[in-house]
Amino acid sequence: MKALKIIIFLLLFLLIAGSGYVAIQPGSYDLQRTRTVAAPVSVVYNTVNDYKQWTHWSPWKAKDPSLQFEFPENTSGVGGSYSWTGKDGKGTMSTLASAANDSILQELKFEQFPASQVYWKFNYKTPRSTEVTWGMRSDDVPFLLKFFALISGGMDKMVGPDYEQGLKNLDEHVQKEIAKFSIEDEGVMDYGGGFYLYLTSSVTPENMSATMEKNYATIYNYMATNAIHANGKPMSIYQFRDAENGNMIVSSAVSVSQNYNIKDASGILCGYLPRTKALKTTLRGDYKNLNSAWTQGYQVMNKMNLKPNSLKPFEIYITEPNKIPNPADWVTELYIPVNF
Repeated sequence: MKALKIIIFLLLFLLIAGSGYVAIQPGSYDLQRTRTVAAPVSVVYNTVNDYKQWTHWSPWKAKDPSLQFEFPENTSGVGGSYSWTGKDGKGTMSTLASAANDSILQELKFEQFPASQVYWKFNYKTPRSTEVTWGMRSDDVPFLLKFFALISGGMDKMVGPDYEQGLKNLDEHVQKEIAKFSIEDEGVMDYGGGFYLYLTSSVTPENMSATMEKNYATIYNYMATNAIHANGKPMSIYQFRDAENGNMIVSSAVSVSQNYNIKDASGILCGYLPRTKALKTTLRGDYKNLNSAWTQGYQVMNKMNLKPNSLKPFEIYITEPNKIPNPADWVTELYIPVNF
């Protein structure tokens, strides 16, 4: 009996001592993880800002397959929210503040714990990469959460790995989204033709994008200086292509309404594309899929027993990447002038 009392006393002492040790653990926390995501900042921001997208990259879905999500009418931006039920109970997340392509502040609630703040920061790195910081903080850590954190090695070790996995999942998800593309065969059509201002350059597959971007900037600056207005979307005319190494001679062009007799030293010239029959192919997606689209266009031409005429093939950029940053939403029309 005496031994039993001693054991009970020791257990009570350990319980009290342990409870006291848990109670003096930090009453606040602020943890975060950062990752560079290979996607434009607006794509990453829009993905995080809409809770319906979270099911595609959430790190907790894999840990708890029983999770059931509920989405109200508004799931995006300030006032947007969603909720879930899983093995650990119920939770809700709502957006308190957001600044487009910059930051998001959210409130996280579990039924057994006080609310925490979840925050996001999006920093532009390059046109196709974004530094993303995902964090969580609270100044009101209850005893039970202190206990769980203590046995897990702290809040950072308890939650941090989930945030790391979540950012990795987010990176993979948005990369898949921006990589989506489709190619549509649209048959033979009449192309109206017209005048265009252009610069012609020899390019390689490696420097083509940078060279064309520079050429278009030069053309548009020249047009602005000389009060010349565009009469259509920018286009590229393929003057020559080496099938063996992919090197090309490409004219970067902008449609205009009339002929301009340019005699200055700008290097810009005015050309004319006559009305023609052309086999049209439409690419919806990143420009890196243009080779596939051209290949499909020529395959269709051969199946239709069509022959190219003397005009050079060209492509027209319907969307502007600076206004529509998601490459999956870019639209390019490809034309092969043919005898029909």
